[in-house]
Amino acid sequence: MTAFSRRATRVVSALSATAVAGSLALGTPASAEPQSTPQAADDTRIHDVQGTGRLSPMDGETVTVPGVVTAKRQFGSVRGFWVQDPRPDDDPRTSEALFVYNGDETPDVAVGDEVSVTGEVGEYRPQGQDSAYQSSTQLTGAEWTVDSSGNELPEAVELTPDTVPETLAPEEGNLDELELRPDKYALDFWESHEGERISVADAPLVSRSTDYNELYVTTKPGQNRTPRGGVVYGGYDEGNTGRLKIESLIPFSERPFPTANVGDTLTGTTAGPLEYDRFGGYTLQATELGEVESGGLERETTRKQHPSELSVATYNVENLSGVDEQAKFDDLAGGIVDRLRSPDIVTLEEIQDNNGADGNGDGVVAADETLDRFVEAIEAAGGPTYEYRQIDPQDLTDGGQPGGNIRVGFLFNPERVSFVDREGGDATTAVDVEKTRRGTAKLSVSPGRIDPQHEAWDDSRKPLVGEFEFRGRTVFVVANHFASKGGDEPTHGRFQPPTRSSEEQRHKQAEVVRGFVDDVQRVQPNANVVVAGDLNDFQFSETLGTLTEGGALTSLIDTLPPGEQYSYVYEGNSQVLDHILVSDSLRRVDYDVVHINAEFAEQASDHDPQIVRFTPSAGHFLDYWDWFWSRFGR
Repeated sequence: MTAFSRRATRVVSALSATAVAGSLALGTPASAEPQSTPQAADDTRIHDVQGTGRLSPMDGETVTVPGVVTAKRQFGSVRGFWVQDPRPDDDPRTSEALFVYNGDETPDVAVGDEVSVTGEVGEYRPQGQDSAYQSSTQLTGAEWTVDSSGNELPEAVELTPDTVPETLAPEEGNLDELELRPDKYALDFWESHEGERISVADAPLVSRSTDYNELYVTTKPGQNRTPRGGVVYGGYDEGNTGRLKIESLIPFSERPFPTANVGDTLTGTTAGPLEYDRFGGYTLQATELGEVESGGLERETTRKQHPSELSVATYNVENLSGVDEQAKFDDLAGGIVDRLRSPDIVTLEEIQDNNGADGNGDGVVAADETLDRFVEAIEAAGGPTYEYRQIDPQDLTDGGQPGGNIRVGFLFNPERVSFVDREGGDATTAVDVEKTRRGTAKLSVSPGRIDPQHEAWDDSRKPLVGEFEFRGRTVFVVANHFASKGGDEPTHGRFQPPTRSSEEQRHKQAEVVRGFVDDVQRVQPNANVVVAGDLNDFQFSETLGTLTEGGALTSLIDTLPPGEQYSYVYEGNSQVLDHILVSDSLRRVDYDVVHINAEFAEQASDHDPQIVRFTPSAGHFLDYWDWFWSRFGR
C-alpha cells in the first residue's frame, strides 16, 4: 500500500465538503456532557479560553463567550459553527475563535449573527487523548442567544509569503507542554489562529484535487518548488511550512469542489476558519472558494531505448486485481506503451490476486487472471506481447488490502530479453547465489524470493529476484515493495520530531536485500544488478543508506537535480517512495522519473513510474570492445 494509506479508515459523504469534514473532524470529548442549564461568568472572552498554549487553561469549565458567527458546518455527523471575537486582545499567541460542537444537528444560527454562547470547554484529540495528533479547543453542550444579525465578519488573516515562519516546530518535545511561539514556528503560528478566519489569494496548488475533496496550496511560492509547480520534500528538517490544506464548507450542490492538478492556481480569494485535521494538519475550511486556473501541466513521455540499451522500469499499479474495471487496465497499459515506450523489463508492485480484496480469506492467491488481463491490455494499446513471472504468496501473509494477497512481479518483452527459468521458487523457498564454472553468479531458483521467512518480511511483500539475459549478458533484477509508513507519527503532530516507528522494519528489509546484493557481488564483482520498486522511504533515509553504503549500489534518484527528486505527492509534498538502484558495472546509464500520475486529478495510479536505460557489463575484454566500437565504429 502507499504511505499513510487512509483508504480503509476514512469514510466520506458525497453530499458536500462539509460532510467530508464531518466524518473526521471534531467530536464530543469523553469528559464533555451536554449542559442542560449551563451557568458561567459573562466576562470571559474567547482568547481567555484559548490561552497561550495548545490546551485551554479552562478545559472542563463552563464558560460564556461573545462573538460573531463566521461559518457553519451544516452537513455530516459533526455539525456546529465557528464563533470569533471581533475585539481581540493584543497577544499574538491567543486565538480569538472557537468551534461550537452541535452533534449531528444543524445549529440554528446564521453567519453574521452576534451571539453569546455558553458551553463546556473541551479538547478534542483525534484517535483519543493518547494519540500523537494535536487537539482542537471547542465548546460542547452549548446554548446561545442571538443578540443581532447581519454583522460584518472579523477581517481574515491574510497569508502572504512572509506570514508563516520558515521553521516547522521546536526541535524536540511535546508541543502541548510549551507556550506558543507564533513568530518562530509554523505549527505554533497555525495553532495561534485556530478557528479564526484566514485567507489566501492567487495561491499556487501543490497537490492534485484528491479523492477526499481537498487541495493543498503553498503560501510560500518560492519555497522548494519543483519545475512542475509542486514543493519537494528534501529532508526531515526541511518541512514545507507554506503548505496549507483547503476543504470546503460550501455544499457541493451549490459549488462543486474544483478539479485541479499540481501547478494550477487557486485564483481570487479563498477564505474561511482554520481547523486541525489529522489527515493533513491545519486546514482552511472555505466559505469563500477561488477559481482554479490551469497551469497547463502535461504528462511526460520518456524516450525509446536504443537497440543496444536494456530498459528496466518500475511501476506501482495501485492494487490492480482481476476484478478491476477494464478502464484501469487500459489506463495503466497506455502508460506502459505510450509514456514508458514499452520497456524491456517492468517490475510491478501492488499486483493483487484474481479476486482482489473481494475474496478476503477465501484461499485464492493466484494472480494469473490479473496479469493476463494486463498483458492483453498492453498488447491492445500497441505494445509488445509481454510475458510475466511472479510467485504466489501464502494467503493473508503479505500485507496490503485484506484478501488482496498483494505481491511484486516482472513483465518482460521476450523479443528483447530472455528470462532464465530455474524451477523450485515458491512462497517460502529462499533464493541462493551460486557460482558457475566460468566464475559468474547465477540464481539457485529463478524467479525466487529473497529470504522470505525472515522476520523482516512479516506481513509485508517479499522481494522477488529474476535472472535475465540481454544480448548474451546476464542481469539480476530485484523487485521490491517495502513495508508502508503506516503507524508513524504525523509531521504536524504534537510530538517533535515525530517517531517513525515503521522505519524499523524497512531498515531490516534493506539489510536483507543488501545482503543478497553482497552475495551476488562476492561471486561476481562486476555483476549487473538492478534493485527497483516502491521502497516506501526517502532518498535521505537510513533505508536507502543501507542499500547504498560503500558504493554497492547507486541510488539513481540522487543523480537528478534536487527539485526533480520525487515520484509521489502526499499531503502536498512531492517526495520519493519509488527507487531504482544499480551496480556500478552498468554503463551509459540514463534514468528518468516519468511524471504521469501523482500530480494529476485523473490518474491510473498514485505513483509515477521510473525507468533506467543502460548497457550491461559483459566482462573486462568485451566491455573494452564495446567502448571501442561505440567510440570509433559508428
